[in-house]
Amino acid sequence: MFKFFREILDILLPPRCKLCGKVVADDDTLCPDCYNKFDFISKPYCVHCGHPFEESSSSRKMLCATCAKDKKPWFRLCRSAYRYQEESRNLILSFKFHDCTDDAKILAKWMKQAGEDIWDKGVDVIVPVPLHYTRLVKRKYNQAAMLAVELSKMTGIPVDLTHLVRHRKTRPQVEFSGHVRVKNVKGAFSVKSINAFQGKRVLLVDDVLTTGSTLRECAKAISKAKPKSIDLLTAARVC
Repeated sequence: MFKFFREILDILLPPRCKLCGKVVADDDTLCPDCYNKFDFISKPYCVHCGHPFEESSSSRKMLCATCAKDKKPWFRLCRSAYRYQEESRNLILSFKFHDCTDDAKILAKWMKQAGEDIWDKGVDVIVPVPLHYTRLVKRKYNQAAMLAVELSKMTGIPVDLTHLVRHRKTRPQVEFSGHVRVKNVKGAFSVKSINAFQGKRVLLVDDVLTTGSTLRECAKAISKAKPKSIDLLTAARVC
């Protein structure tokens, strides 16, 4: 019976591409034309931070120059689904600022695929980058939290929406660049309970990785709770 009504609904209200609105075969997907506008990140990339390399014939696992110099990395692994570019940014912008909350499903699906290395190493809890309560009231939802919840549904890994908090209001990072971004979020995050993440493998989730300043500050706060590891996963990254 459910299948019958689903078929009727698909005729009356067929699934549509998340970007252009064309009719597509399945829910929460893109048409081929829009899909091809996305530059999905695949190997070869830095085995630590996930920064994509140009095409390489080498099958060796490689580090980027930055990670090769870093003797004390602040995260275990970092992965992103696709490059944040002119052609593909509208999906993030619509999701983040225009109440297109259903887009969390397709973004989380891509993130799950991109985070294969992270899942293999093990994750105990998924933690989204929090919003300050004043911005949450204004925006009505936290896009990172929505991605974390969808990932939790797909993987069965619990999500923690309460212990990592943004206790200091900051300006939107998009207004700044470089070192100003670092200063803007410095010391803005804290963990409510020192035992919240003790001994756990924590996955930090956000929508876009630009300079990493926000994720780094979140990781600093979580590190005080003595986790076993911290990984990073985003839908997009600026490369």
